[in-house]
Amino acid sequence: MIVTVIGAGGFVGQRVVRHLVAREDVAEVRAVDRANLEHLSGVQCFKGDFSDPSVRHAAVKGADGVIHLAAVLGGSAEADPGLARRVNVDATLDLIEELRGSDTRFVFASTIAAFGKPLPDPVTDDTPLAPSMLYGAQKVMIEVALSNFARRGWLDAVSLRPSGVMARDGADAALKSAFMSRLFYSVGRGEDITLPVAEDSRTWLASVDNVARNFVHAVMMPDLGENRALTLPALCLSYGELVAALFRRFPDSRSTVRYQPEAEVVGLFGQAPRLVTQTADALGFSRDLNADALVRDAMEDIR
Repeated sequence: MIVTVIGAGGFVGQRVVRHLVAREDVAEVRAVDRANLEHLSGVQCFKGDFSDPSVRHAAVKGADGVIHLAAVLGGSAEADPGLARRVNVDATLDLIEELRGSDTRFVFASTIAAFGKPLPDPVTDDTPLAPSMLYGAQKVMIEVALSNFARRGWLDAVSLRPSGVMARDGADAALKSAFMSRLFYSVGRGEDITLPVAEDSRTWLASVDNVARNFVHAVMMPDLGENRALTLPALCLSYGELVAALFRRFPDSRSTVRYQPEAEVVGLFGQAPRLVTQTADALGFSRDLNADALVRDAMEDIR
């Protein structure tokens, strides 16, 4: 099997590539990114922008599966709507048109930002999509296009919505969610941190390893069923529960964690209801076993 990963140099992309390279049933992994990919071993690298027709065509030609992770994210999309449209909508539509009529399995990284606020309790497969941010709206546009392509038999495609993916070292401080990744590394390195949420605020989280495994599962499984836009399973944890798990992982940490709730941040990242992912569960997609497993798999690079 030949699998192409677009956005392979990113946080999730690198982990997806690692899992694919380790599989005996994957004969070739192709990695596409504008960033330098020389650190990725065991792959065929395509350095360039997937919006470039020559790069795109060479990277996906003959591929059995394509995992599309490249995007202009949240705050960056709001700051530059033109760039966000070119990458998140126009170039992605060009990509799926390139694959239209092929036998390729296409796996698209959507987002839980597809949901609106306030969220019902619980969030289920039937919860309506009502994105408030441009990034979420653009992801929903592609979800709709891919579901339509799949129903018409034009492309075997699925959209996956991961929750907060932990933990990115040096997360962009411009991202409102960056404090969550900083929490992991602050405790791991013994640094103090003040969180803009309350101890009992709750959020949906998944380790980067779990998310990567789910994207690989999607590209490999024989039959995805009828629903081609899925919210991936995740843990719903309070920050207090997460902090306790981090200190169990790093019992000698000298870090002090303080809470200083900010209403806007709590509204965005601290009021998560129950999450019921019946369709994804039935298809074999997984969540981290518990908070300790999430921390272990998110922080495997810190011993």
